[in-house]
Amino acid sequence: MNQADTIKVQHGRILSCVGGLYTVESSSGISACKARGIFRKQGITPYAGDMVAFSDGVIQEVLPRKNSIIRPPLANLDQILFVVSMCKPVPNYQLLDKFIAVVRFKGIEPVLVLTKVDLRSDEDIRRVYSGAELPIFSVDYEKPETIEAVAAQLKGKISAFTGNSGVGKSTLLNHIAPELQLSVGEVSEKLGRGRHTTRQATLYPILGGYIADTPGFSTFETEQYAIIKKEELAGCFPEFAPFSGACRFADCAHICEKGCAVLEAVKGGQIEKSRHSSYTVMYEEAKLRKDWEK
Repeated sequence: MNQADTIKVQHGRILSCVGGLYTVESSSGISACKARGIFRKQGITPYAGDMVAFSDGVIQEVLPRKNSIIRPPLANLDQILFVVSMCKPVPNYQLLDKFIAVVRFKGIEPVLVLTKVDLRSDEDIRRVYSGAELPIFSVDYEKPETIEAVAAQLKGKISAFTGNSGVGKSTLLNHIAPELQLSVGEVSEKLGRGRHTTRQATLYPILGGYIADTPGFSTFETEQYAIIKKEELAGCFPEFAPFSGACRFADCAHICEKGCAVLEAVKGGQIEKSRHSSYTVMYEEAKLRKDWEK
């Protein structure tokens, strides 16, 4: 029996990477691993959330991902929770729409979590996203059941939280998982600014799943997450689907065409104007994108 036969290959999930050392969770516990040197030549970068095969303290293979984002580097996400405050800061609908579209395009479920609802009503934002086919939660710390509802959404899933500074993201995380009180603050500080932003991510086991704290999404351009072709964009706006099949032209862009059923639905109030406006902005941006950028 040679040495290769005696080395047991295990499978696990990467929880974090610091200084080239990966923390991998497997059925046998927590292991500290390094990546194979050849990964760099092959253009392979293991992310937190990746399932990997490892042996003798070395990651031998990164198993296929279902999705990934690059800031921070995370893989195999089930959902991204966008924490949005009703005031201070007020919601930026266009920016939020862009990220919801990108997240959906990448096969990740977008979730809205609304904070500061005791200071300003969430009626408007709920109306705007009523047709967007995504879970919406309103958080009121005087009502524990609202925290429990968000916690239930996390059970058994790999989730990332994101939101602008001041929306109450860390406060929410600390209510859901008090044991992360110090860790969340430290991670937010490191991920939120400076040169470490793209280099570090950590998954925290919680409720049978994992959560990752991420930097505010206003810091980044959506194209750093994914490039959506103009022909694929309408599919990222679910409220268009009931009407797009009735457009006069099969290749209707839903921008200014005659006989566009989507535009008629916008005029009739069946699709929110702000959502269509965001779509139009993204479509025009996609049209201007050069082939080499795609």
